[in-house]
Amino acid sequence: MLLLAAAWYWCYMDQSEELEESWARLPISSARLGSQFRPAVLSVLVLTVLTGCVFPLLLFAIGRPLFPRQSGGSLVRRGGEVVGSELIGQEFTGSQYFQPRPSAAGSGYDATASGGTNLGPNNPKLVNGAADFPGIRQLAEEYRRLNGLSPDAPVPIDAVTRSASGLDPDISPANAMLQAPRIARSRGLSEEAVRRLIADHVRGQQLGFLGSRRVSVLDLNLALDDVQQKGHRIEGASQK
Repeated sequence: MLLLAAAWYWCYMDQSEELEESWARLPISSARLGSQFRPAVLSVLVLTVLTGCVFPLLLFAIGRPLFPRQSGGSLVRRGGEVVGSELIGQEFTGSQYFQPRPSAAGSGYDATASGGTNLGPNNPKLVNGAADFPGIRQLAEEYRRLNGLSPDAPVPIDAVTRSASGLDPDISPANAMLQAPRIARSRGLSEEAVRRLIADHVRGQQLGFLGSRRVSVLDLNLALDDVQQKGHRIEGASQK
């Protein structure tokens, strides 16, 4: 063993000396370094200008005249005032409104702090929550209490989980239907009328195969307000 170790050591030393001598023989040329440094710096500058300035400005120049509403944020207006966006969810207070899914963006639906919980499916905090973070268990209990459901009633997944962006403007039709009885009681409408309104606002999959069927919370709540403010009567609505 000692002989083998000694042989390996001398071989290693011989190779190290040969490597040092070969590196020492390499010429160091400032011109050669400059020929490699300049293209690297120029490529960074050119790509930064193209992708960070030219490309966004080009998209804006094309999109603004062709798609003025979409490029402006798909804003929704009522009475000349902006009440929301089709692309960004928002919170609603009051039992007479449909509630969106939970949000982890800032204090809730903060467009300047878009993001999810970053909690893995096996993280206990995601299910059991924490002092300042309601988990799936707490959200399910609150959802059942708010909508008058039994303690063991199934709850749609989007009612107790936060989206990756925290700004999802839609909920599932199943989620909306479970909220219908509460909305009907608060608004003095029949459940059938509210369910029909939900069915009228269900959107199909994008391009026929992307995503799931969904309902815009903002559209639903605005439709409910329009019904009562304008004095229109949904077919099947009770008069109170």
